[in-house]
Parts: sequence; structure tokens; C-alpha cells
Amino acid sequence: MAKPNKKGPVRTVDIYCSRCRLQLFKYRKGGKGSLVKCFKERITQDFTTNQINCPNCEQEFARDTLVRGAPALKIIGGKVTFK
Repeated sequence: MAKPNKKGPVRTVDIYCSRCRLQLFKYRKGGKGSLVKCFKERITQDFTTNQINCPNCEQEFARDTLVRGAPALKIIGGKVTFK
């Protein structure tokens, strides 16, 4: 499998915790589908401390994994929203 393009898409989205509405990331997202995974190299701004728990309400919203050989965060369904 090919690795994701490092430069990636230009469009950025803001990712928020669905429980407390705290902003977690600014992410360069490609396509118009739902948010299933976040490649770590595409995160432009990180407002969390450990990238898997919300710093405000301590809810776990993602799991660390490898996707196509690149480190990524698999988003748990319904735990985050994005604009």
C-alpha cells in the first residue's frame, strides 16, 4: 500500500470534542466524507496533550494506530465533530 501524500490537501478543518466542544486539532482533510482517521503528519495545530484524550473532559476520542505504514489516529465514532 502507498503512503499518504505528505503535503496532502489544502483545506483545513477544525476538530472539536463532541461532549464539551473544546477544539482539539486543526487538520488538513481530503475529500468530503466523514472523519474516520487523522494522519498525524496532516495535523497542523494540536491543542491536546496526548492526542487521544480531550484535555477538558478527559473523554477518549481516538486510538493510536498505523494506516498504510504512517502513524494515524483512528477516531471513535460520535466522539468528535468538525467544521
